[in-house]
Amino acid sequence: MPRYKAEELVTFCSDLLTKIGMSSENSAIVADSLIKANLEGVDSHGISRLPIYIKRFLDKRINLEPQIDFDQKSPSVLVVDGDNGLGHVVSYKAVKKGFDMAKNSGISAIAVKNSNHFGTASYFCQLACNENLACIAFTNSPPGIAPWGGKSAFYGTNPIAFGFPTGNDVPVIIDLSTSIVARGKIIFAEKQGTRIPEGWAIDENGYPTTDPGEALKGSVLPMGGAKGAALAMAVEILTGVLSGAAFGPNVKNIYNEKEEGNANVGHFFIIIDIEKFMDLNSFFHSINDLIKEMKLVPSRPEIEDIRYPGERRKSAADQGRINGIELSGNVEKELSMLGEAYNVFFPSCIEKSAAL
Repeated sequence: MPRYKAEELVTFCSDLLTKIGMSSENSAIVADSLIKANLEGVDSHGISRLPIYIKRFLDKRINLEPQIDFDQKSPSVLVVDGDNGLGHVVSYKAVKKGFDMAKNSGISAIAVKNSNHFGTASYFCQLACNENLACIAFTNSPPGIAPWGGKSAFYGTNPIAFGFPTGNDVPVIIDLSTSIVARGKIIFAEKQGTRIPEGWAIDENGYPTTDPGEALKGSVLPMGGAKGAALAMAVEILTGVLSGAAFGPNVKNIYNEKEEGNANVGHFFIIIDIEKFMDLNSFFHSINDLIKEMKLVPSRPEIEDIRYPGERRKSAADQGRINGIELSGNVEKELSMLGEAYNVFFPSCIEKSAAL
């Protein structure tokens, strides 16, 4: 597949969003989040999402410039109404305020309602680690997982992410959905015209399927069986019930043309100021000792190095900045057409640039 320079894709995203009316500040947030997802190998949450976001902005199902309301209930509790803004923007501004609160009180908890898809949960954990803060991030999403024993989707795939700074440029980042795979990967497979592996999903009749279209009509399977379904419920309570957002099948799907009204996605963040618990350098020393000791565990013959969560992500991003980001033909075509429609330059791929 053709490769593109990350910085040129950031510019394209930002310019396109600005062209349709988003502020330069907010478009920069969205572009940064999307392209970081591509760099880290999470293409299902990257630039391939831009066309649907643009469509929903234009048909007024998502607000381009939300008037976000921040209601600080106490020194450590923040309730946010996202005014139906894109989740990247709403969550970025919410956690930034939460960072200041945590630095004052030691910890902050942020409940967000009336939002939309916010990209990768890890993005917000990385922002916290840049401030030497720890973060736990949750979000709900449109129905994707059946309750254990059911055959129809009810809970969202409901990701959970953790971020812990390490004193270097590779924080510990743990990002997982409560489903066996993120639903975005199935959406991405359908867009690519490829099958999905066995064991990912069931169709609307409850039978296993490798057809992404049938899987999207049915249900993604929870990770760890009943345990994953239970975790999905816990996230639903935090992000949907406690925040006042929609929950379960009431969360709207922006890919569904027939649905009307706001998605009302909910998020929940916990920000921890490590220095309020212990000396920061002592924390860095201990967490790096943990990592070193973990890496000393004897590995299987085919494994060269035991890596901690966050290392692969950082390595992929470094390589992506050097070698470029791969875009499939379908995604490339969609983005190119969007660029033409709004007179925004879509960059040439690296190979074509070199040939010139």
